Amino acid sequence: MLKYIVIAFFILILDLISKQWIFNHLDFGSALVITPFFNIVHFQNTGAAFSFLSEASGWQRYFFIVVSLIAIVIIIRLMRERLKQPLLCLALAFILGGAIGNLCDRSYYGFVIDFIYVHYEAYYWPAFNVADSFISIGVALILYDAFKNKKPLLS
Repeated sequence: MLKYIVIAFFILILDLISKQWIFNHLDFGSALVITPFFNIVHFQNTGAAFSFLSEASGWQRYFFIVVSLIAIVIIIRLMRERLKQPLLCLALAFILGGAIGNLCDRSYYGFVIDFIYVHYEAYYWPAFNVADSFISIGVALILYDAFKNKKPLLS
């Protein structure tokens, strides 16, 4: 179990350092054009994925904090129960590190710092961060593992 916690910890550190660098060195709303399809930006998301509930009156901060805490407890429980499934545990470690990273932002700032901005001409994918990336990779690995092993995650 320790190796998966260490992986989650390194993801957390990478996420927090990258967000802090953006917060300290890039003005809110500004962008650095890296390539014709990739920018580094400084956005502050008070909502969840795809800015879900970002226009709410502020209650969403506490809602997402509670949801994150519940998810973290469930993830740790699942990791303990499934230690003989290394790919699943790796996926859960990715999600755990990302969830804690976004929880730290939301708890401290009241929003999550997003800075990776991918686009093609006038078509933009919503901005995201390191935590979001690892959460997405973790979910993809869980799906892969479920199809490969034909075992449900929750049984």
